[in-house]
Amino acid sequence: MKSELVKRITTSFLLLTLLSFMYFYTYIFIISLVIVSLIAWIEFNNLITKIFKNKNQKNIIIRFIFKSTSLLYLSLLVFGTISIVSTSSDMQHIFFYSLLVSIMSDIGGLIVGKTFKGRKLSKISPNKTISGSLGSIIFSLFLVPIFISSFTNYNLFLFCLMTIIISLTSQMGDLLISFFKRKAKVKNTSNLLPGHGGVLDRIDGAIFAIPIGLLVFKLF
Repeated sequence: MKSELVKRITTSFLLLTLLSFMYFYTYIFIISLVIVSLIAWIEFNNLITKIFKNKNQKNIIIRFIFKSTSLLYLSLLVFGTISIVSTSSDMQHIFFYSLLVSIMSDIGGLIVGKTFKGRKLSKISPNKTISGSLGSIIFSLFLVPIFISSFTNYNLFLFCLMTIIISLTSQMGDLLISFFKRKAKVKNTSNLLPGHGGVLDRIDGAIFAIPIGLLVFKLF
């Protein structure tokens, strides 16, 4: 248990370091985004292959639909994000803020969920609880007083509302990938990140939270 915690902390430190370099260096941002998305797509494909492992015609068609749709989505997400973020420093701030909300939602859900437990949130993922979901929202709101000065166009209420929307989207993304993992009968999408599992395990919420974040900040 202790060794797993050490692995988790070490990997988290390395990921945060990478995130810092992505913020300050555009070329690292672009390269990292492409590589991370490609690995996540490969991990998702492995899940789909395990779920629809029978080689009958129906499963072959379903696998093709899932794989092609996920590739299209991630491609649009990556290249759309690069084109939007690279043209505006404001959009860059929104991107990283949305990512941080997703990260804090994961942390809040884990800490509060394991501490208070209680009623299950969904049958999709039995480890997720209502208390954990509320913890995700609360922890994401911890970012508001830190970053609101960087978003002067939004009042406190609106900024909190957008943060909650991003957090809820991140949680739904997490649940969606948990559904696929449950169907594939695996705990993690891979063992690439020591103490964390796969890349998709870490960005499952972010790949949905980021586009929603860019959208809501643009709309409001």
